[in-house]
Amino acid sequence: MSGTDSEGIRLNKYIASSGLCSRREADTLIESGKVTINGEVAVQGTKVMSGDIVEVSGRKITPDDSMVYIVFNKPLGVTCTTDQRDPSNIIDYIGYSERIFPVGRLDKNSSGLILLTNDGSIVNKLLRAENGHEKEYIVTVNRPYDKNFLKSMESGVPVLGQLTLPCHLKPVNDKTFKIILHQGLNRQIRRMCEYLGYKVTRLKRIRFMNVTLGDLEPGKWRYLTDEEKKELKKDITN
Repeated sequence: MSGTDSEGIRLNKYIASSGLCSRREADTLIESGKVTINGEVAVQGTKVMSGDIVEVSGRKITPDDSMVYIVFNKPLGVTCTTDQRDPSNIIDYIGYSERIFPVGRLDKNSSGLILLTNDGSIVNKLLRAENGHEKEYIVTVNRPYDKNFLKSMESGVPVLGQLTLPCHLKPVNDKTFKIILHQGLNRQIRRMCEYLGYKVTRLKRIRFMNVTLGDLEPGKWRYLTDEEKKELKKDITN
């Protein structure tokens, strides 16, 4: 276990380092008997040693310092796949030293924010459509749109046999708008625009939940800040 010496690490600190909760909240979990070490109910003051398995309410806890969370500004032409037989795959492009994988995907001809991590425990929670996580994009279409276009997009249009959920659009100029979605159907924005007679010429994701692209340059990546990780995990556990 990273950061653990031969004398171990206090249990409440170990739990807090996973990002699950604060040390004080960890103490409450321990006192309520919800924490086990190697299958045995833990008590206050217990030390966690290297190789120990810590679980909270049956869920294995791993210190956050062993987890990697990256935000990447995907350029056009990079494919969000871990299949390294694809020469345009995102893994080889980033060239990170540890095994990571993308959370969701952006089309090859779309750009912008994509999260990558080695934390498999949060991926399904982040992707689960019913959680309604916000995703924000800047979209340019091939010709000027009107108020009816904006209204129709916001109200929902038929895509893949279902009506898209209500969303929010904000005009940027006569061909460009920002859109906030709460779902992630395959090629959703492109299909929505096509249904209304428009073709998307540029699509860039600028935000995923609380994580924003900011001034990160195309092809570059950065680690999530502690505050971003905390807020992200808080949102998916609510």
